[in-house]
Amino acid sequence: MAEQSKDILLNTLLKLKKYCEKEGFKGWDPYDGLNSKIFNAIPGLNKSALCRLIVIQGFKRCPFNLRPLALIKKDYNPKGIGLLLQGYCNLYNAVEKDESMSLVLGDKDELRNRIVELADLLLRLKSPGDWSGDCWGYNFDWQARLLFLFPKFTPTVVATCFCATALFAAWEITKKEDYLNSALSSAKFVIHDLHRTPCDGGFIFSYSPLNGNDTVFNASLLGSKLLSYCYHYTKDEEYLDLSRQSVLACCNAQHENGSWVYGMLPEQKWVDSFHTGYNIDALCAYETLTGDASFHQNIEKGFEYYINNFFEEDGCPKYYDNKKYPIDIHCPAQLFVTLARLDNFSLHKDLAHKVLNWTVKNMQSRKGYFYYQLKDGISSKISYMRWSNAFMFYALTYFLLDEKSLN
Repeated sequence: MAEQSKDILLNTLLKLKKYCEKEGFKGWDPYDGLNSKIFNAIPGLNKSALCRLIVIQGFKRCPFNLRPLALIKKDYNPKGIGLLLQGYCNLYNAVEKDESMSLVLGDKDELRNRIVELADLLLRLKSPGDWSGDCWGYNFDWQARLLFLFPKFTPTVVATCFCATALFAAWEITKKEDYLNSALSSAKFVIHDLHRTPCDGGFIFSYSPLNGNDTVFNASLLGSKLLSYCYHYTKDEEYLDLSRQSVLACCNAQHENGSWVYGMLPEQKWVDSFHTGYNIDALCAYETLTGDASFHQNIEKGFEYYINNFFEEDGCPKYYDNKKYPIDIHCPAQLFVTLARLDNFSLHKDLAHKVLNWTVKNMQSRKGYFYYQLKDGISSKISYMRWSNAFMFYALTYFLLDEKSLN
């Protein structure tokens, strides 16, 4: 049974790896509708917030891929490249732990070359502008409701966290100082460019330097996670202090049953799977990297709620704690990352393999890529590089790296 499970994991990962490499790591995104050359060629449309919102949501919700017709090209997404970079670092570490894995994954020189390729690309994809430190955003304009527009490459704490932590991993393997320096400089972006909203004895880091999205718990905790990494490498007490204040606010906002709503605003009161996983992952990273175990009970409560409320008996993941659909590819993927971060694969190995098997059977194309979402109706089986494939690649490499999951 263990060998069969290992074979499924390896076959799934290799099919996805080959697909991403064949695509040159470029792809479409659920939110890239405003990259349409046709939309931008129509006078006045791209000046209307309502039109921009309709276009983005139309492409995101449509189960059929209209992007080729709309002249939206496949492109690099900085966060997607960060996820892929971390995944290749994990593959390198898997081969270093077990040399026989090189026959399947490639030898260390081959993997190191890929790591350098992606890390160098990530440095070129930094957000342009007068920011306090290196930071990253998305390769498309994004209209968030009718209130505000995030122009292309506006940096966000979410993208920056995933990119910078991947650069730390790349530095550990290559020892290229450019990677370390870039990752460390991202702390200045978090400290000086993001807003802070007072909350429950601490504060919430904003999602971006622009006004809006200042009240999201998982975004703030990713800011804490990034500062924790920077503290680990520098022992700068300011990083520890600010990281802790954000962690304190988010833990004080945690419900007694261990859950978190998405954010502080009235319209952000849902509880979902993968953002809960983000929170647990970030808290555990904070504890591990800083040595501060003050919030360990919050991690345990959050994980207990997560593991008991977002997965069905057959391994089917749920999006919400009270509703299954839409089943987003992030929902199964984040489980593998969370289990790895908490070193909990040995206790939940059966669930992990059930979720993997269900996901491969229901959400992986024969071509190797993963679907975006399954719905109670017409599903969206479009291949998205950042959202679906890079994130699943990242997650599967954590699964592979944890030896306990394969025994």
